[in-house]
Amino acid sequence: MTSETIVTPAEAARRESRRWWTLALVVAAQFMVVLDVAIVNVALPSIKTDLHFTQESLQWVVTAYAILFGGALLLGGRMGDLLGRRRMFMAGLALFTASSLLDGLAWSEGSLITFRALQGLGAALLSPAALSILTTTFKEGRERNIALGVWGAASGSGGAAGVLLGGVLTEYIGWEWVLWVNVPIGILAAAIAPTLIAETRAEVETRHFDLAGATTITLGLSALVFALLDAESAGWGSFQTIGTIVGALVVLAVFVAVELRSRAPLVPFSIFRVRTVTGANVVGILVGASLFSMFYFISLYMQQILGYSPIKAGVSYLPLAVTIILAAGIASALVTRVGFKPILAIGMACIALGLLWFTQIDVDGTFLGDILGPSLLAALGLGFAFVPVTIAAVSGIADREQGLASGLINTSQQVGGALGLAILAAIANSVIGSTETPDTLVEGFQAAFAVGAGFAILGLIATLLLVRGADSRAHAELGKDEAAAEAD
Repeated sequence: MTSETIVTPAEAARRESRRWWTLALVVAAQFMVVLDVAIVNVALPSIKTDLHFTQESLQWVVTAYAILFGGALLLGGRMGDLLGRRRMFMAGLALFTASSLLDGLAWSEGSLITFRALQGLGAALLSPAALSILTTTFKEGRERNIALGVWGAASGSGGAAGVLLGGVLTEYIGWEWVLWVNVPIGILAAAIAPTLIAETRAEVETRHFDLAGATTITLGLSALVFALLDAESAGWGSFQTIGTIVGALVVLAVFVAVELRSRAPLVPFSIFRVRTVTGANVVGILVGASLFSMFYFISLYMQQILGYSPIKAGVSYLPLAVTIILAAGIASALVTRVGFKPILAIGMACIALGLLWFTQIDVDGTFLGDILGPSLLAALGLGFAFVPVTIAAVSGIADREQGLASGLINTSQQVGGALGLAILAAIANSVIGSTETPDTLVEGFQAAFAVGAGFAILGLIATLLLVRGADSRAHAELGKDEAAAEAD
């Protein structure tokens, strides 16, 4: 039997007065995590030169972070529920900040890759703890929707902001500052977190941490993310790729067996009985698969075909970033009025249409003619999809399992992103072939965008079939009841 942490009236009043500052803090931390996924990409050529990376090993600067981030998210989320959400937020923030400092001090290939892996682990502890703090601070309904709208704006725009900031810092200061930019933010956040965030956790009669489950899920997901990210260079039919995927699936099967026998499982499978939560995570995978790779191919098109510098390419993302922020705010208001299902469906449709529009890019293209329109439509879709899918993923979940639900939706999006990038890169490369000309590059990018649109269409279908309309309408009614109570 479980019960929630008892909060005294004085503590409740304190949290009420400071919860919006708490929102600002956890959103800033999430923005830092998302920013770091993209910001380092622009700096890779400079890192390669200064630290004498080979072309083959350079990808590990990105991959090492992504593997630990995607692999340990479920572990981080559940540890927050069991050990304390503020505690895990602080631990993740400390590890993320310290490893960011070490990244910029790296002296070799091996040292930078090791520190980037530690940074990914810190992000995996930090991100689900931040989201579960948000969802336990704001009760389900209109206020949580507003808070998740802010969260969605930060998460959705972080990638675009990372490309811009990475280009500026690399060109004018040095690649080290791409990594050190997290340090002052992390130190400030760590200093004020204890005064803003109250500790919460799920209290259980038997304190037991599922070590076997934690080990198998982290190893299984990490191996799966690695196989997907490295499939392009290793080859989809290679022994490494096939063997790693099979090994990951075996370990994940062991995880399922462990969980079914555990008296206190890391992931209680009862959470999947909530159909909307299951549907939201399926859609989360497809959002990641369709959109994460969009940024990758847009960047390649701008720099390899249109001849943009890194800074010009980064500035070109500004309209997209602004649109995501505005769309996320609009989506949070609309979800309160009509529920999360119709807004999510509109978002997935906009993503699909935007990616289909991108299939019309041309060798002699321009920013206004080939990039601006589809990027704004896709950005509108991202804002409209990211906010409601997050709301749906944590809707109806007890506070004691909010960390688990937060870890699940984060994991779905990260694994989806790795899967989508691996598949779309393989498709693009198969079309491009051995002769890289502007024409073949554009044809490869067009094929990738078309398949990405297919993922978004599948996400739309999953939204319509798996996300329960009754849950969506109940969520809207809750918002209306809150508005009526405030009016009285």
